Amino acid sequence: MEENLETKIHEANIAVHRSESKYYEVLHPEVFGRQEQRRIDRVLMMVDKLIRKDGKRALDFGAGTGNLTGKLLRMNYKVAAVDISAEMCSILKQRFKDYVEAEKLVVINSPIEEANFQRGDFDLVACYSTLHHLPDYLQVIHRLSSFLERGGIIYLDHEASPSYWRTETRRLARIIKFVYFHSNPILNAFYFQIMGIVLPSCDYVLSDYWHKKDHSLDHRKIGKVFEEEEYSFSKRVDYYLRGTWITNPIFYLYKRFCQPEMSFWIARK
Repeated sequence: MEENLETKIHEANIAVHRSESKYYEVLHPEVFGRQEQRRIDRVLMMVDKLIRKDGKRALDFGAGTGNLTGKLLRMNYKVAAVDISAEMCSILKQRFKDYVEAEKLVVINSPIEEANFQRGDFDLVACYSTLHHLPDYLQVIHRLSSFLERGGIIYLDHEASPSYWRTETRRLARIIKFVYFHSNPILNAFYFQIMGIVLPSCDYVLSDYWHKKDHSLDHRKIGKVFEEEEYSFSKRVDYYLRGTWITNPIFYLYKRFCQPEMSFWIARK
């Protein structure tokens, strides 16, 4: 990737998250909805069981407003939360002020390419809904791997699975998938209208660079990174995502007839 494009992607993410920061948790029901939060809790408990030691240290990269950070702190991890957005970092520091003062949380405003950690600093590296925002997500996974202690776990979540872009083979499934994906934004817009919420207009063309059909995130290459880094174990799990605050009844048909659209990875170094 050209250096100029890398810079533009970083700048676009800073701009988008500056605009979104005040409304971020309202704007993203696919992240902060009850069902998704419960799923994350279940996965984190599974991940935690793989780390058999006391005094556990975690890196939450792309921490945002603290979706994973708060959960990890409550699970008694010492956390380094890194985010490129100064506004998101400000929210993190205020929200988890007691943990910062107790030196259980450090908040770092930086792109991960410039974060200065040492080899083996962390038992867990967690990254939620972040890879598709990065100029070079494969190189970042290599970099994150270098921060892990041997036997540590990397957890990468909320990225489009291969089936997100794949055309369903059955006609009925194609119709259901089309209707489901197009009805979610309508339901969310209706919800925002009845709640009287006016959201900012954001340009996601560059900020969500790898969330495009013509250059989507490649899970085969992610798996290859784990092989190159000599991880002892890696597994991708696909899952269905509810993307609205108002229940979309088509979701149940979608789940019945269509392939899951999201993925998470767990790997042991």
